[in-house]
Amino acid sequence: MIKILIADDHAIVRKGLKQILADAPVAVLTDEAGSGQEALKKVRENDYNVVLLDISMPGMSGVDVLKQLKSEKPKLPVLILTMHPEEQYAVRILKAGASGYLTKESAPDELISAIQKVSQGGKYISPSLAEKLASDLDHDIRQPLHEMLSDREYQIMTMLASGKSTKEIAQELSLSMPTVSTYRSRILQKMNLKNNAELINYAIKNNLL
Repeated sequence: MIKILIADDHAIVRKGLKQILADAPVAVLTDEAGSGQEALKKVRENDYNVVLLDISMPGMSGVDVLKQLKSEKPKLPVLILTMHPEEQYAVRILKAGASGYLTKESAPDELISAIQKVSQGGKYISPSLAEKLASDLDHDIRQPLHEMLSDREYQIMTMLASGKSTKEIAQELSLSMPTVSTYRSRILQKMNLKNNAELINYAIKNNLL
């Protein structure tokens, strides 16, 4: 029996995942959480074999939840399932301690295989991500500017690059608008960029959108 906590802020996604896992060839028991805070509370109160975690959640982001989970229960496998493409977050997430990274476009069979693998202590990455990681090891290249950003700065940078306004970002992340503006200024300074247009151009050139 594999006991799984599904942490995603969309009820319809949680329901769909529970249906997929109900049809899995292995015995699965699912629980769910609609926010990062709820996920942490449930992990502290229950024993799970795997946490299935989304990155983009309001308030406490999935990245912050991942770091807290690995701090409190370092042996608990966390499998990231997100809409964000691998180019945006995968390497950063794996470095933060995730056992695997899947996009929500992945086939149900791939999801079940990934859960089985990480529940047994393994790591799961797609063939394309494995190729990217190998390529990064083979080439000693200068660190990209966006790699110097903190996880929160990186999250806000991708949101700005996707065209979201300061107000929209503030609402989505439960931050004040002045706080988001401060982050924006810090991001532009660290990346030697002047404005959002240059930020968008950088994101496009580096396949971050």
